Amino acid sequence: QVPLVESGGGLVEPGGSLRLSCEASKSTLDYYAIGWFHQAPGKEREGVACITGRDGTTYYAESAKGRFTISRDNAENAVYLQMNSLKTEDTAIYYCAVRRAPTTATMLRLPDQYDYWGQGTQVTVSS
Repeated sequence: QVPLVESGGGLVEPGGSLRLSCEASKSTLDYYAIGWFHQAPGKEREGVACITGRDGTTYYAESAKGRFTISRDNAENAVYLQMNSLKTEDTAIYYCAVRRAPTTATMLRLPDQYDYWGQGTQVTVSS
C-alpha cells in the first residue's frame, strides 16, 4: 500500500476557494498519473482532474475547467487542487488516487483505473 493523505477540505461559501493537498509516501515521478476525484452523497465517484507524474500533462472534467487547477510538487511528493469559484454542487468528499501504468487520457477519467486511494477530505460549499 502507498499511503496517500488528503488535506485542505472544509466549509466555504459559494464563490470561495479551497486548496486541497495530497501527500504521497513516494515521489510523484514514480506514478504515471495522480488524480483527484469527488463523490457526493448518493452519487458515483467522478474524476475532477489529473496530472501525469513525468511531464505534468493535466486533464480536467468539464465542470472543473476554468475554476480548478491541479499541480504537483515533485520535491514534496505532493499534488494540489486549487479550487476557485466554488459552487454548492462541488460539495463532496474529495479523494486523490495514483496510477502506476501508462494509459489513455480517456481511461484516466475512470476511478477503477487507479491503484491506490487516500481516505478523502470533505468539501462543503454552503452559505
